[in-house]
Amino acid sequence: MATIPMLVSAHVDPTKFTPSAFVEKPAVVECNLEDGSSAQCYKFTVAYQPEGLEIGPFCPSNIDEKGGIWDWDGEKAGLYRLDRDFFEMLADQGYRFYDKDGRIVISDPGSGQPPEADHTCLMATPDKDVTITMLLPIEPRMAEKALSLGTVAKVGVALDGVPIFADAPSVLDTGHLPALDVCGGHIDPGGWYHWHATSTDIATVEKTEGVAVNCALAQDASAAFGFAFDGFPMFGSLEADGSKPEGLDKCHGHMGETRLGKTYHYHASTEFPNLPTCLSGVVAENNFSTTSSTGIGSQGNTRRGPGQAMPPGFEEAAQILGVSTEDLMNALKGNGQRPNIAAAAEKLGVTEKALRSALPQPPQHAR
Repeated sequence: MATIPMLVSAHVDPTKFTPSAFVEKPAVVECNLEDGSSAQCYKFTVAYQPEGLEIGPFCPSNIDEKGGIWDWDGEKAGLYRLDRDFFEMLADQGYRFYDKDGRIVISDPGSGQPPEADHTCLMATPDKDVTITMLLPIEPRMAEKALSLGTVAKVGVALDGVPIFADAPSVLDTGHLPALDVCGGHIDPGGWYHWHATSTDIATVEKTEGVAVNCALAQDASAAFGFAFDGFPMFGSLEADGSKPEGLDKCHGHMGETRLGKTYHYHASTEFPNLPTCLSGVVAENNFSTTSSTGIGSQGNTRRGPGQAMPPGFEEAAQILGVSTEDLMNALKGNGQRPNIAAAAEKLGVTEKALRSALPQPPQHAR
Protein backbone atom coordinates (compact mmCIF):
# COMPACT_ATOMS: atom_id res chain seq x y z
CA MET A 1 0.00 0.00 0.00
CA ALA A 2 2.87 2.41 0.75
CA THR A 3 4.04 2.47 -2.88
CA ILE A 4 0.74 4.03 -4.01
CA PRO A 5 0.16 7.77 -3.43
CA MET A 6 -2.47 8.68 -0.87
CA LEU A 7 -4.30 10.78 -3.47
CA VAL A 8 -4.70 9.22 -6.89
CA SER A 9 -5.80 11.21 -9.93
CA ALA A 10 -8.87 9.22 -10.92
CA HIS A 11 -12.53 10.08 -11.16
CA VAL A 12 -15.84 8.29 -11.00
CA ASP A 13 -17.42 9.01 -14.38
CA PRO A 14 -21.24 8.82 -14.67
CA THR A 15 -20.97 8.86 -18.48
CA LYS A 16 -19.43 5.37 -18.38
CA PHE A 17 -22.64 3.92 -16.95
CA THR A 18 -25.50 2.51 -19.00
CA PRO A 19 -27.69 5.53 -19.89
CA SER A 20 -30.75 3.92 -18.28
CA ALA A 21 -28.89 2.99 -15.07
CA PHE A 22 -30.14 5.98 -13.08
CA VAL A 23 -33.69 6.98 -12.14
CA GLU A 24 -32.42 10.45 -11.23
CA LYS A 25 -29.61 12.47 -12.78
CA PRO A 26 -26.38 11.88 -10.82
CA ALA A 27 -25.73 14.79 -8.48
CA VAL A 28 -22.58 16.17 -6.87
CA VAL A 29 -23.02 16.44 -3.09
CA GLU A 30 -20.87 17.18 -0.08
CA CYS A 31 -20.03 14.02 1.87
CA ASN A 32 -17.97 12.82 4.81
CA LEU A 33 -15.48 10.01 4.33
CA GLU A 34 -14.85 7.31 6.90
CA ASP A 35 -11.38 8.66 7.67
CA GLY A 36 -13.01 11.83 9.02
CA SER A 37 -12.26 14.01 6.01
CA SER A 38 -14.80 15.82 3.85
CA ALA A 39 -15.13 15.40 0.10
CA GLN A 40 -17.45 15.64 -2.84
CA CYS A 41 -19.36 12.54 -3.85
CA TYR A 42 -21.55 11.50 -6.71
CA LYS A 43 -25.04 10.64 -5.54
CA PHE A 44 -26.44 7.81 -7.67
CA THR A 45 -30.08 6.72 -7.45
CA VAL A 46 -31.04 3.51 -9.24
CA ALA A 47 -34.11 1.30 -9.58
CA TYR A 48 -34.70 -2.08 -7.94
CA GLN A 49 -33.45 -3.69 -11.16
CA PRO A 50 -32.18 -2.27 -14.48
CA GLU A 51 -34.65 -2.16 -17.32
CA GLY A 52 -34.16 -5.10 -19.67
CA LEU A 53 -31.86 -7.10 -17.37
CA GLU A 54 -32.77 -10.79 -17.44
CA ILE A 55 -32.35 -12.38 -14.01
CA GLY A 56 -32.70 -15.93 -12.73
CA PRO A 57 -33.07 -18.81 -12.41
CA PHE A 58 -32.62 -18.97 -8.66
CA CYS A 59 -34.08 -21.90 -6.67
CA PRO A 60 -35.32 -24.80 -8.83
CA SER A 61 -38.78 -26.07 -7.89
CA ASN A 62 -37.50 -29.66 -7.67
CA ILE A 63 -34.21 -31.51 -7.82
CA ASP A 64 -34.72 -32.51 -11.46
CA GLU A 65 -34.65 -28.87 -12.59
CA LYS A 66 -31.56 -26.69 -12.97
CA GLY A 67 -31.53 -23.54 -10.89
CA GLY A 68 -28.83 -20.93 -10.45
CA ILE A 69 -25.41 -21.36 -8.87
CA TRP A 70 -23.86 -21.59 -5.42
CA ASP A 71 -20.31 -21.38 -4.09
CA TRP A 72 -20.32 -24.25 -1.59
CA ASP A 73 -17.74 -23.87 1.20
CA GLY A 74 -18.24 -27.19 2.98
CA GLU A 75 -16.90 -30.63 2.11
CA LYS A 76 -16.21 -30.87 -1.66
CA ALA A 77 -16.11 -27.07 -1.85
CA GLY A 78 -16.53 -25.29 -5.17
CA LEU A 79 -18.96 -23.59 -7.52
CA TYR A 80 -22.02 -25.68 -8.43
CA ARG A 81 -25.21 -25.46 -10.44
CA LEU A 82 -28.29 -25.96 -8.27
CA ASP A 83 -29.36 -29.35 -9.57
CA ARG A 84 -29.97 -32.92 -8.41
CA ASP A 85 -26.28 -33.77 -8.03
CA PHE A 86 -25.64 -30.71 -5.87
CA PHE A 87 -28.67 -31.08 -3.60
CA GLU A 88 -28.05 -34.80 -3.11
CA MET A 89 -24.41 -34.03 -2.22
CA LEU A 90 -25.61 -31.55 0.41
CA ALA A 91 -28.14 -34.07 1.73
CA ASP A 92 -25.30 -36.56 2.21
CA GLN A 93 -23.54 -33.91 4.31
CA GLY A 94 -26.62 -33.32 6.49
CA TYR A 95 -28.22 -30.41 4.62
CA ARG A 96 -31.43 -31.66 3.01
CA PHE A 97 -33.24 -29.00 0.97
CA TYR A 98 -35.99 -31.15 -0.58
CA ASP A 99 -38.91 -33.28 0.57
CA LYS A 100 -39.65 -36.96 -0.10
CA ASP A 101 -41.05 -36.07 -3.53
CA GLY A 102 -37.97 -34.12 -4.56
CA ARG A 103 -39.58 -30.70 -4.18
CA ILE A 104 -37.16 -27.97 -3.12
CA VAL A 105 -38.21 -26.23 0.11
CA ILE A 106 -38.22 -22.52 -0.78
CA SER A 107 -38.70 -19.53 1.52
CA ASP A 108 -38.83 -15.77 0.97
CA PRO A 109 -36.35 -13.95 3.26
CA GLY A 110 -38.30 -10.71 2.82
CA SER A 111 -41.66 -12.13 3.91
CA GLY A 112 -41.20 -11.23 7.57
CA GLN A 113 -41.56 -14.89 8.52
CA PRO A 114 -38.67 -17.18 9.52
CA PRO A 115 -38.08 -20.27 7.35
CA GLU A 116 -40.38 -23.16 8.27
CA ALA A 117 -37.67 -25.79 7.77
CA ASP A 118 -34.09 -26.21 8.94
CA HIS A 119 -32.78 -25.95 5.38
CA THR A 120 -34.51 -23.88 2.70
CA CYS A 121 -33.54 -22.33 -0.60
CA LEU A 122 -33.96 -18.57 -0.19
CA MET A 123 -35.60 -16.63 -3.02
CA ALA A 124 -36.81 -13.09 -2.36
CA THR A 125 -39.61 -11.28 -4.19
CA PRO A 126 -38.76 -8.16 -6.25
CA ASP A 127 -40.30 -4.83 -5.27
CA LYS A 128 -40.62 -2.55 -8.31
CA ASP A 129 -41.19 0.52 -6.14
CA VAL A 130 -37.82 0.35 -4.38
CA THR A 131 -35.02 2.76 -5.27
CA ILE A 132 -31.42 2.68 -4.05
CA THR A 133 -29.16 5.65 -3.37
CA MET A 134 -25.37 5.36 -3.26
CA LEU A 135 -22.50 7.77 -2.58
CA LEU A 136 -19.10 7.39 -4.27
CA PRO A 137 -16.17 9.80 -3.79
CA ILE A 138 -15.55 11.72 -7.02
CA GLU A 139 -11.79 11.85 -6.42
CA PRO A 140 -10.74 8.57 -4.77
CA ARG A 141 -7.95 8.56 -2.24
CA MET A 142 -6.01 5.66 -0.78
CA ALA A 143 -6.73 4.60 2.79
CA GLU A 144 -4.00 4.10 5.36
CA LYS A 145 -5.39 0.61 5.91
CA ALA A 146 -7.43 -1.50 3.49
CA LEU A 147 -11.09 -2.06 4.35
CA SER A 148 -11.76 -5.78 4.69
CA LEU A 149 -14.92 -7.01 2.98
CA GLY A 150 -16.77 -9.65 4.97
CA THR A 151 -20.06 -11.39 4.27
CA VAL A 152 -22.53 -9.15 2.36
CA ALA A 153 -20.16 -6.18 2.65
CA LYS A 154 -20.75 -3.28 0.27
CA VAL A 155 -18.32 -3.47 -2.67
CA GLY A 156 -19.54 -1.00 -5.29
CA VAL A 157 -21.91 -0.41 -8.19
CA ALA A 158 -21.78 -1.96 -11.66
CA LEU A 159 -22.03 0.12 -14.82
CA ASP A 160 -25.58 -1.19 -15.28
CA GLY A 161 -26.53 0.44 -11.95
CA VAL A 162 -26.71 -2.81 -9.98
CA PRO A 163 -25.13 -2.68 -6.49
CA ILE A 164 -22.27 -5.10 -5.83
CA PHE A 165 -21.87 -7.00 -2.56
CA ALA A 166 -19.30 -9.44 -1.17
CA ASP A 167 -19.98 -13.10 -0.33
CA ALA A 168 -23.57 -14.12 0.33
CA PRO A 169 -24.20 -15.80 3.73
CA SER A 170 -22.86 -19.35 4.00
CA VAL A 171 -25.15 -22.35 4.37
CA LEU A 172 -22.75 -23.57 7.06
CA ASP A 173 -23.61 -20.50 9.16
CA THR A 174 -27.36 -20.17 8.59
CA GLY A 175 -28.54 -23.56 7.31
CA HIS A 176 -30.23 -21.78 4.39
CA LEU A 177 -29.09 -21.22 0.80
CA PRO A 178 -29.58 -17.74 -0.77
CA ALA A 179 -29.50 -18.93 -4.38
CA LEU A 180 -27.65 -16.87 -6.98
CA ASP A 181 -28.66 -16.81 -10.62
CA VAL A 182 -26.27 -17.91 -13.37
CA CYS A 183 -24.73 -14.42 -13.63
CA GLY A 184 -24.01 -14.25 -9.90
CA GLY A 185 -26.82 -12.07 -8.58
CA HIS A 186 -30.02 -12.34 -6.58
CA ILE A 187 -32.77 -10.30 -4.95
CA ASP A 188 -32.26 -8.80 -1.50
CA PRO A 189 -34.95 -9.33 1.17
CA GLY A 190 -35.73 -5.66 0.50
CA GLY A 191 -36.80 -6.46 -3.06
CA TRP A 192 -33.85 -5.13 -5.07
CA TYR A 193 -31.40 -7.04 -7.25
CA HIS A 194 -27.64 -7.00 -6.64
CA TRP A 195 -24.46 -8.76 -7.77
CA HIS A 196 -22.23 -11.08 -5.77
CA ALA A 197 -19.82 -11.50 -8.70
CA THR A 198 -18.19 -9.68 -11.59
CA SER A 199 -21.00 -10.77 -13.89
CA THR A 200 -19.41 -9.53 -17.13
CA ASP A 201 -16.46 -11.88 -16.59
CA ILE A 202 -18.21 -14.89 -15.12
CA ALA A 203 -17.33 -16.89 -18.25
CA THR A 204 -13.74 -16.93 -16.98
CA VAL A 205 -14.96 -18.39 -13.70
CA GLU A 206 -16.98 -20.93 -15.68
CA LYS A 207 -13.78 -22.21 -17.30
CA THR A 208 -11.77 -22.19 -14.08
CA GLU A 209 -14.43 -23.94 -11.99
CA GLY A 210 -15.58 -26.30 -14.75
CA VAL A 211 -19.24 -25.38 -14.30
CA ALA A 212 -21.69 -24.65 -17.14
CA VAL A 213 -23.01 -21.25 -16.07
CA ASN A 214 -24.32 -19.84 -19.37
CA CYS A 215 -24.84 -16.23 -18.24
CA ALA A 216 -26.74 -14.27 -20.91
CA LEU A 217 -24.79 -11.04 -20.29
CA ALA A 218 -22.11 -10.03 -22.80
CA GLN A 219 -18.77 -11.29 -21.49
CA ASP A 220 -15.52 -9.30 -21.69
CA ALA A 221 -12.65 -10.17 -19.35
CA SER A 222 -10.89 -6.84 -20.01
CA ALA A 223 -13.89 -4.52 -19.75
CA ALA A 224 -14.75 -2.17 -16.91
CA PHE A 225 -17.41 -3.71 -14.64
CA GLY A 226 -18.15 -0.82 -12.31
CA PHE A 227 -16.77 1.38 -9.54
CA ALA A 228 -16.03 0.29 -5.99
CA PHE A 229 -17.47 2.33 -3.12
CA ASP A 230 -14.05 3.96 -2.68
CA GLY A 231 -14.40 5.39 -6.20
CA PHE A 232 -11.79 3.22 -7.91
CA PRO A 233 -12.80 1.33 -11.09
CA MET A 234 -13.29 -2.43 -11.26
CA PHE A 235 -12.27 -4.47 -14.31
CA GLY A 236 -12.43 -8.08 -15.43
CA SER A 237 -9.58 -10.53 -14.97
CA LEU A 238 -7.47 -9.19 -17.87
CA GLU A 239 -5.83 -5.91 -18.83
CA ALA A 240 -7.12 -3.88 -21.78
CA ASP A 241 -4.56 -5.56 -24.08
CA GLY A 242 -5.67 -9.04 -23.01
CA SER A 243 -2.66 -9.70 -20.77
CA LYS A 244 -2.85 -10.95 -17.20
CA PRO A 245 -2.49 -8.21 -14.57
CA GLU A 246 0.77 -8.16 -12.62
CA GLY A 247 1.69 -6.87 -9.19
CA LEU A 248 -1.79 -7.15 -7.69
CA ASP A 249 -2.07 -6.29 -4.00
CA LYS A 250 -4.09 -8.15 -1.37
CA CYS A 251 -7.27 -6.39 -2.55
CA HIS A 252 -6.60 -7.61 -6.11
CA GLY A 253 -5.79 -4.12 -7.32
CA HIS A 254 -2.82 -2.18 -8.68
CA MET A 255 -1.77 1.09 -10.31
CA GLY A 256 -1.66 1.10 -14.10
CA GLU A 257 -3.05 2.17 -17.44
CA THR A 258 -6.70 1.36 -18.11
CA ARG A 259 -9.32 2.27 -20.66
CA LEU A 260 -10.26 5.04 -18.21
CA GLY A 261 -6.70 6.37 -17.95
CA LYS A 262 -3.87 5.67 -15.52
CA THR A 263 -5.28 4.94 -12.09
CA TYR A 264 -5.40 2.47 -9.26
CA HIS A 265 -8.00 -0.18 -10.15
CA TYR A 266 -9.26 -3.62 -9.20
CA HIS A 267 -9.30 -6.81 -11.28
CA ALA A 268 -11.66 -9.76 -11.03
CA SER A 269 -10.14 -13.06 -10.00
CA THR A 270 -10.59 -16.18 -12.10
CA GLU A 271 -12.39 -18.08 -9.33
CA PHE A 272 -15.72 -17.45 -7.65
CA PRO A 273 -16.48 -15.03 -6.10
CA ASN A 274 -14.50 -12.92 -8.57
CA LEU A 275 -14.58 -9.68 -6.57
CA PRO A 276 -12.10 -7.69 -4.44
CA THR A 277 -11.65 -9.06 -0.93
CA CYS A 278 -10.94 -5.59 0.45
CA LEU A 279 -11.06 -1.94 -0.62
CA SER A 280 -7.85 0.08 -0.81
CA GLY A 281 -9.52 3.49 -0.81
CA VAL A 282 -11.60 5.52 1.62
CA VAL A 283 -15.38 5.15 1.37
CA ALA A 284 -18.08 7.69 2.21
CA GLU A 285 -20.10 7.46 5.39
CA ASN A 286 -23.73 6.34 5.00
CA ASN A 287 -23.04 5.48 1.38
CA PHE A 288 -25.94 3.09 0.80
CA SER A 289 -29.66 3.44 1.46
CA THR A 290 -32.90 2.11 0.00
CA THR A 291 -36.57 3.01 0.21
CA SER A 292 -37.40 -0.55 1.26
CA SER A 293 -38.71 -1.40 4.72
CA THR A 294 -36.28 -4.30 5.14
CA GLY A 295 -32.84 -5.45 4.05
CA ILE A 296 -29.50 -3.65 4.04
CA GLY A 297 -29.84 0.11 3.82
CA SER A 298 -33.58 -0.05 4.48
CA GLN A 299 -35.71 2.62 6.06
CA GLY A 300 -37.38 0.15 8.43
CA ASN A 301 -35.92 1.87 11.46
CA THR A 302 -37.79 5.10 10.63
CA ARG A 303 -40.95 3.56 12.07
CA ARG A 304 -39.36 3.11 15.50
CA GLY A 305 -39.99 5.40 18.40
CA PRO A 306 -37.46 7.56 20.24
CA GLY A 307 -34.44 5.60 21.38
CA GLN A 308 -35.39 2.61 19.21
CA ALA A 309 -33.22 3.18 16.14
CA MET A 310 -31.69 0.10 14.55
CA PRO A 311 -28.41 -0.65 16.36
CA PRO A 312 -25.28 -0.46 14.15
CA GLY A 313 -24.54 -3.74 12.40
CA PHE A 314 -28.00 -5.25 12.87
CA GLU A 315 -29.08 -4.70 9.26
CA GLU A 316 -25.99 -6.60 8.10
CA ALA A 317 -26.64 -9.33 10.69
CA ALA A 318 -30.21 -9.77 9.43
CA GLN A 319 -28.93 -10.07 5.86
CA ILE A 320 -26.36 -12.70 6.86
CA LEU A 321 -29.03 -14.72 8.67
CA GLY A 322 -31.56 -14.40 5.84
CA VAL A 323 -34.22 -12.77 8.04
CA SER A 324 -35.79 -9.33 8.21
CA THR A 325 -34.42 -6.69 10.57
CA GLU A 326 -37.80 -6.56 12.29
CA ASP A 327 -37.74 -10.31 12.97
CA LEU A 328 -34.19 -10.10 14.29
CA MET A 329 -35.03 -7.27 16.67
CA ASN A 330 -38.24 -8.94 17.83
CA ALA A 331 -36.47 -12.23 18.47
CA LEU A 332 -33.84 -10.51 20.59
CA LYS A 333 -36.37 -8.67 22.75
CA GLY A 334 -36.74 -10.08 26.25
CA ASN A 335 -37.91 -9.22 29.72
CA GLY A 336 -34.39 -9.07 31.06
CA GLN A 337 -31.53 -6.75 30.23
CA ARG A 338 -29.76 -9.33 28.08
CA PRO A 339 -31.41 -11.20 25.18
CA ASN A 340 -31.73 -14.97 25.32
CA ILE A 341 -29.58 -15.90 22.32
CA ALA A 342 -30.60 -19.56 22.35
CA ALA A 343 -34.31 -18.68 22.36
CA ALA A 344 -33.82 -16.00 19.71
CA ALA A 345 -31.96 -18.44 17.46
CA GLU A 346 -34.75 -21.00 17.80
CA LYS A 347 -37.36 -18.37 16.97
CA LEU A 348 -35.43 -17.29 13.87
CA GLY A 349 -34.80 -20.84 12.71
CA VAL A 350 -30.99 -20.55 12.82
CA THR A 351 -28.31 -22.05 15.01
CA GLU A 352 -27.13 -20.26 18.13
CA LYS A 353 -23.61 -20.25 16.67
CA ALA A 354 -24.83 -18.57 13.47
CA LEU A 355 -26.69 -15.90 15.42
CA ARG A 356 -23.74 -15.12 17.69
CA SER A 357 -21.43 -14.97 14.67
CA ALA A 358 -23.71 -12.59 12.76
CA LEU A 359 -24.42 -10.15 15.57
CA PRO A 360 -22.08 -7.14 15.92
CA GLN A 361 -19.54 -7.45 18.70
CA PRO A 362 -20.16 -5.23 21.75
CA PRO A 363 -17.76 -2.30 22.14
CA GLN A 364 -14.72 -2.83 24.33
CA HIS A 365 -14.80 -0.47 27.30
CA ALA A 366 -11.59 1.00 28.60
CA ARG A 367 -10.60 -0.16 32.06
